[in-house]
Amino acid sequence: MKKQILIGLFSLLFLQSVFAAGTRYEMRVDGLACPFCAYGVEKKLKAVEGASDITVDLNKGLVSVNIAEGKELTEEQMKKLFKDAGFTYRSMKKFPL
Repeated sequence: MKKQILIGLFSLLFLQSVFAAGTRYEMRVDGLACPFCAYGVEKKLKAVEGASDITVDLNKGLVSVNIAEGKELTEEQMKKLFKDAGFTYRSMKKFPL
């Protein structure tokens, strides 16, 4: 019985990840130097509707964020967001989830 319940739970988790599509964005940003920089960027991105799983790599100047299906980030939106946060936006790549 326990085995069946565990199999059922794992199946639900797997199906959720299959159907929870969206887009992963990776942005190159100049000026990220400290944990406070990362916090400022995370705070700005959390305000974007559909944003989740935000990561900031200070060494590489790379900011990653998942955006829910049906939502999209634009170059202009990111230029403004990073400028308002005090950083220089360089480029953005999109990857399907």
